[in-house]
Amino acid sequence: MEMALITKDTTLSEILKIKGAEEILTKYNVPCLGCAMASMEMDKLKIGGVCQSYGIDCGKLLEELINIKT
Repeated sequence: MEMALITKDTTLSEILKIKGAEEILTKYNVPCLGCAMASMEMDKLKIGGVCQSYGIDCGKLLEELINIKT
């Protein structure tokens, strides 16, 4: 079965379904994981927007997330 490609438009809720993704998001200090407001909007928050808002290198983060899926 082919896995969906992770892009800057992938939502946090989709990413968190991937085993090991939470550890990578934590490594990059994605603040949304512990935010009460974000927890209610995980299906709307796109990883690209989160990275832009918090100055996170989206390219490196996406590369690591893609690599855990392969």
